[in-house]
Parts: sequence; structure tokens; C-alpha cells
Amino acid sequence: QVQLVESGGGLVQTGGSLRLSCVASGITSRFNTMGWYRQAPGKQRELVATITSGGSTNYADSVKGRFTISRDNAKNTVLLQMSSLKPEDTAVYYCNILQHGSLYWGQGTQVTVSS
Repeated sequence: QVQLVESGGGLVQTGGSLRLSCVASGITSRFNTMGWYRQAPGKQRELVATITSGGSTNYADSVKGRFTISRDNAKNTVLLQMSSLKPEDTAVYYCNILQHGSLYWGQGTQVTVSS
């Protein structure tokens, strides 16, 4: 059974930085895509960034140049380094993994950026 556990969220001031971490267990394929999504109150869940097992990345336009996604395949871990944070980045951030055509989600971690 695939499980994802996020950590690293919290409260930060505008312009600050945070690093989110997600550890996956139960992974059965080294070919997968991991990613981060976020959901703000009253809004739909949206893509933040994804990274394949080969290291190819994709970012939402709103975070390009500010956020960096990376992964450690040996540890089944994906990181999201967030810098120059803005109040509009406030959301619950979810980690996911796409493996064998199935999508799995973590429980989410709250990121709050104060103005």
C-alpha cells in the first residue's frame, strides 16, 4: 500500500522561505512521477510542480523562479523548496505520486504566508 507523508509546512512572512518534504512508502516501481499540488480555501486544487523519476520537472507559472522541486529516488522522497513566498501561496500543500496509472495523495501540510 502506497503512503505519502508530508512535513515542513508552517507560518512564514512574505518573502520568506520554507521547504516541504514528502516521504513515500510502498513504492513498487522506480518509474513514477511525484508532485506537489495545493488547495487554498474556496479554490480548486492546483498543480504546483511535478518531477519524474528521471528528473524532468514541470512548474505552474505562478511559482516558476521561486519554487524548486527535487527528489531522492533512493529515499523515495520529494522536496519542494519555496522562496520569495507571497500571501497568495497560502494553501494546504499535498504531495502525490503517479505509479502504474494510479494516483496516491498525502494528507497535506498547511502553508500560511502572512503579509
